[in-house]
Amino acid sequence: MSYRYLPRLSAAILMFTLAPVAPADEVLEEIIVTADFRGRTITELPSSVSIIDADTIENAAIQHFEELVQVVPNLNWSGDGHRARYFQIRGVGELEQYQGAPNPSVGFIIDDIDFSGIGSVATLFDMQSVEVLRGSQGSRYGANALGGLIYLRSADPSADRNGRLQLTAGEDDAMSYALAFGGALNKAETTTFRLSAQSYESNGFRDNSFLNRNDTNGRNEASARVRLRLAPHDGLSANFALLWTDIDNGYDAFSLDNTYTVLSDKPGKDGQESIGASMRFDWYPSDSTTLTSITALANSNIEFSFDADWGNDTSWAPVTYDYISLSARDRQTISQEFRVTADGWLTGLYVQNLDERLETLNLGDYYDPLYDFSDSLQYPFNSAYDATSVAAFVQIDRDVASRTRVSAGLRVEHRNTDYSDSDGLLAGPSETMWGGELSLNHEIGNDAAAFVTVSKGFKAGGFNLGLVPSGEREFGAEEMWTIEAGIKSSFYDDALQLNASVFHSHRIDQQVRVSTQLDPGDPASFVFFTDNTGDGKTTGIETELRWRATDSVELYANIGLLDAELFSGRDQAHAPAYTFAGGVVYRRPEGFFARLDVSAKDVFYFDVSHDQRSTAYELVNARAGYEGESWRVAVWARNVGDKQYAVRGFFFGNEPPDFPDSLYTRLGDRRQLGVTIERRFF
Repeated sequence: MSYRYLPRLSAAILMFTLAPVAPADEVLEEIIVTADFRGRTITELPSSVSIIDADTIENAAIQHFEELVQVVPNLNWSGDGHRARYFQIRGVGELEQYQGAPNPSVGFIIDDIDFSGIGSVATLFDMQSVEVLRGSQGSRYGANALGGLIYLRSADPSADRNGRLQLTAGEDDAMSYALAFGGALNKAETTTFRLSAQSYESNGFRDNSFLNRNDTNGRNEASARVRLRLAPHDGLSANFALLWTDIDNGYDAFSLDNTYTVLSDKPGKDGQESIGASMRFDWYPSDSTTLTSITALANSNIEFSFDADWGNDTSWAPVTYDYISLSARDRQTISQEFRVTADGWLTGLYVQNLDERLETLNLGDYYDPLYDFSDSLQYPFNSAYDATSVAAFVQIDRDVASRTRVSAGLRVEHRNTDYSDSDGLLAGPSETMWGGELSLNHEIGNDAAAFVTVSKGFKAGGFNLGLVPSGEREFGAEEMWTIEAGIKSSFYDDALQLNASVFHSHRIDQQVRVSTQLDPGDPASFVFFTDNTGDGKTTGIETELRWRATDSVELYANIGLLDAELFSGRDQAHAPAYTFAGGVVYRRPEGFFARLDVSAKDVFYFDVSHDQRSTAYELVNARAGYEGESWRVAVWARNVGDKQYAVRGFFFGNEPPDFPDSLYTRLGDRRQLGVTIERRFF
């Protein structure tokens, strides 16, 4: 990566910082990071974090978390399914998981319920905040957060009776109905609730010319959430969350000519039905001590199928070439966390059990009349995986001067696994890992704080399925050391906020999905497997700027620069050298509002197994409308320029009879125009 962008970035920051700022009557709210152990403010937290509030979620996205990825510096996602479920933070994160043991590098939590690696459920209606913690969360979340943590929190219950009824309609036959309401359940207002539900449908931006349908990649997404809060007295509070999500999407996303016109005769499905619940109790036996218990459980049934040849009989004639893949995954998780927080220290215990069952069926027929060659495939596969993780953690904070605080955290985690499959593989690796951080936070006057942090993250080892080279059945754990320094500042009565950080990471025994040919004379012996390939390094900068220029105008700019290298010196997959998001928000007291968002992303490698890359692209989204006392109407446009861009790419042979290696890309959503009408009641 070239750092030719740094002078421009520095100049832009300096320009915004020195520009005259009109005082704003409205002071920006103090932002609390709820994913943190202690619920510290964003200024107190000595790490790089992005907080997306409810207003931004409402106006910068339509339906799903993947629409917010562009806003967050150095965050990317792999379009390996219909909806985003695999994320990369600073180049760290998985690209897919078809078989084997789940071993995510980026944690994904909704209301304290773990959906790491299966984030398709992240619909956004009535969501209060999204928090993205970049970098290893060694003491906070352990082995599943080597790259970072994404934490979504639905709207909190409040004592005031209120609700909202929302209707959205748009191109691609998009239609959404949504309802949310809540309030107090008793006169003392010690019991409050919040309930929300939504149904969303659209066609999915693909035309299947063979089946003469435009909905084979369609979206059918429903969700419901319930939040309940009890505070019987000042010394006790209880929070309950229940969610149900049914993502019943089609999967017909790839075409032979890399366009939005597909030819498959057996379109697939990418569905996930999840039920989850969490229970959190906070007891305050004294002014300086808190006892916390968090219990969470989830059950997810995931169906993933696709037309493996992406064509039909007419496409391949006179060759017969017809393959499909069907998978059904059932995952159950249950976790329990206890922690004690006192003045200056925190300690706790965490236990999680994950049980996953997978059934896969691959079917296919091939016949080439020219060579009179035929082949068929009928390969059923099933596996069972069970993992139990037990972790103990401690965090200590000490003031070493009037404006300087030192924090130290440590987590020790032990994982036991048990795996078996229909191919006869039995595996049960067990290992103990540790991670943590040491940080220094210093207040600079009343408007800024600077920090420096050294952290160690870790990720569990695992094993490879199928035929692999000798000695490559298992791979070991990975570690990542990071040093990060930054500044969090707020000026002019919070009208100008600037958060910036610079970091360098060293990945030890990096886990990389590689490939090899077992027999040089047999092309069918080409296999993929995960290996500890050596050390990697990552260097980068992240900056978030927010400026309320006047009472009516707010501007923002979020920039990420990244140099994420493999041991070979090549860049990591899905790690663009720059990400940018910027825009302007306009709001008048009379009720008129408008918003313009521009995002950009540099080229990135699609995978480690080949050197094919995406193209750089820019996207423009816009929204405008009017808001009254109890109603709101907005017209919006996403991808205004109808930009064609790729979110995933494969390089292999898929066209008979010669099967030349070619790049096949999955394209992002096309331009979409729509309107949203909302009625609010109190």
